Amino acid sequence: MLTSSARFAMARPRAVLVAALLLMLVCGGFGATVKSHMVGGGYLTGSLESVRANDFITESFPGGNPNLIVMVSGDGGVNSPEVRAAAQRITDELSHDSTVTGVQSYWANSATRPDLASALKSEDGHRGLIMATVTGTDTEVQNRAAELSNQLNGDRDGVQVRVGGMAGSFADINHQVEKDLVLAEAIAVPVSALLLVLVFGSVIAALLPVGVGLFAIAATLGILRAMTTFMDVSIFALNMTSALGLALAIDYSLFIVSRYREELANGRDTRAAILRSVQTAGRTVVFSGLTVALALAALAVFPQPFFKSFAYAGVAVVVAAVGASVLLLPAALMLLGDRVNAWDLRKPVRRLLGRGEPTPKQPEETFWYKLVTGVMRRALPVAAVTAAVLLALGSPFLKAHFGTPDDRVIGTFASSRQVGDALRHDFNADMAASAVVALPGFHGDAKEIGAYASRLSQVSNVPAVLSSEGVYVNGAKMAAGVPQMTGPDGAYLSVGTRIAPYSAEGKQQLADLRAVPAPGEVLFGGAAALNEDTMDSVISRLPLAGAIIAIITLILLFLFTGSVVLPVKALLLNLLSLTATFGAMIWVFEQGHGASLLGFTSTGSIDLFMPILMICLAFGMSMDYEVFLLSRIREEWLASDRSPEANTRSVALGVARTGRIFTAAAGLMAVVLLAVATSEVAPMKLFGIGLALAVVSDATVIRGLLAPALMRLMSTANWWSPKPLAALHKRIGLEEESSAAAEDDRAVALAR
Repeated sequence: MLTSSARFAMARPRAVLVAALLLMLVCGGFGATVKSHMVGGGYLTGSLESVRANDFITESFPGGNPNLIVMVSGDGGVNSPEVRAAAQRITDELSHDSTVTGVQSYWANSATRPDLASALKSEDGHRGLIMATVTGTDTEVQNRAAELSNQLNGDRDGVQVRVGGMAGSFADINHQVEKDLVLAEAIAVPVSALLLVLVFGSVIAALLPVGVGLFAIAATLGILRAMTTFMDVSIFALNMTSALGLALAIDYSLFIVSRYREELANGRDTRAAILRSVQTAGRTVVFSGLTVALALAALAVFPQPFFKSFAYAGVAVVVAAVGASVLLLPAALMLLGDRVNAWDLRKPVRRLLGRGEPTPKQPEETFWYKLVTGVMRRALPVAAVTAAVLLALGSPFLKAHFGTPDDRVIGTFASSRQVGDALRHDFNADMAASAVVALPGFHGDAKEIGAYASRLSQVSNVPAVLSSEGVYVNGAKMAAGVPQMTGPDGAYLSVGTRIAPYSAEGKQQLADLRAVPAPGEVLFGGAAALNEDTMDSVISRLPLAGAIIAIITLILLFLFTGSVVLPVKALLLNLLSLTATFGAMIWVFEQGHGASLLGFTSTGSIDLFMPILMICLAFGMSMDYEVFLLSRIREEWLASDRSPEANTRSVALGVARTGRIFTAAAGLMAVVLLAVATSEVAPMKLFGIGLALAVVSDATVIRGLLAPALMRLMSTANWWSPKPLAALHKRIGLEEESSAAAEDDRAVALAR
């Protein structure tokens, strides 16, 4: 298949490149508006109890569970004429908006319901709240919230207006993610090009991976836009899949172009060098891409749109990166020939410094060969010390605390973050964190509602419970209730809280509330319930996703190597590398070390969605380097006498021939990922820094130290397989015969 695709590209290179350019323009134009069609978050599914509670209240009691909070403040206090006039103007605007329901405010209730008004006024009396519900689909809610933020936010005549709440938070995050993508690509593309020039020397060779990377970005935007027509796609997929497409395209192009230049240096002509590069490095690229795609496909077992959008988009993006690498590069290389080495910037630099041309080094003379042979002479202590260090780095992972993200994922410059901080610190109860208790179908005695509210109000750190029968504090009725909280479809209650919903204390409070005897079926909603239900939903699917990734890895590496030992070794090394990476991420992002330097707020928990996504991506990328390394080691092994000494030499030569390339590839991928980490949204920082660390540590510590040490200790057992499996591999495995060079000559003759 690869030989056929290479022949096709070589036979009509200009047509292939023109078609690719047209496709790039179409995808880029079609995908230019993708952001406005994406959803913020994507963490929820309709089957969760908390979602059903929120849906019941939204449908039966419009405005009963507000998602938009407008904070109005002024130095003269909430009752100053300026603040009151501004609040009245905003209330009128929202009340006449067909997409907004259930508008209530401090100023409307200050005379008629002072008990309610007190919850909507800050403790210092300078801030008051207007709450409402923006209706529609997730996308419609976020787009309308963004419009309201632009319309209402601002400082006028000594009055400050800030828009927040869940809808406001997602609107701010969407806007920031879009801005961050532009900045990340503006950093990643030119820096990657510069580094590629340093790796290749030649400007022409360096521009090839960049060109394939730009094609991958355009294809990504088109793929994401197409997906939004039939499913919800998370806004976070915009940055992450674009970064993934760019990084993989550059990585894969680097492998193929490097092999092509190596084959030219060995005396092959252009056609033979292209064919050999595609059959070897191209084969590795396809296999690596298949591994990454299948690791991402495992995310589809989770019900959340966040994961499903990454599963489908990630697979499509990997396919685009692989396809571009194995089809566009042969066409470009066919046109360039040996001019791929043109514009070598190292030559004028050497002349300027008065240095002559460097003499080519044999593999045995390289740094990597010397490093690996030194490691293998001390294989046992190197393996033991390296494993111990990685486990120590991973130890914070044992104390990880997970939660769903809130407004604190974005910086304090965002209005939703300012509203959230004020609610947490300046109000008696955090209105955005209040729990709602739905009683669908309840038609019992109204006094039962009052008794239930009284019991709920006695739970620790609950300042008040609001029901149709009254406002209850510490079990006592303090004021009249709100009749509209009971209707023909049932009833609901609102439970205030003084505790952060995602904390361990918030989880315990929710358990205490759920333990209170209820007058019939109840559904708990609100921030704490959404968090717990979501965590349970995700964690219950983790074993299945992990099993799928492990089985896929073992099968694919067996087909690639014919060994049952090497796949198990690769699986264990990847787990060890990931453990160390995520331990470091817990230390930084959950425990807050370096928060001020990196510009984020530590909340004492970490978003569970990101580690799961990163595990799949990092696992796939680690297999990328594993496959690339094993392919060269296996080439040497198949050409050897299969002795223990040959195993040691094959490992050293394999690392020597690939060490510089996959280290450069890891560095380039790290640049792309760290560009994503410049985001002002904390999960994107976690994603970029975490994956960059995983990639770099895997390409250096794992491939340079631990993998060679273990392969030396296992000796010829590396290549062992039971006879039935060995026979199976002989029939269906991905073999690369030692006579490939002769086959290449016949293929070249046919191509001509």
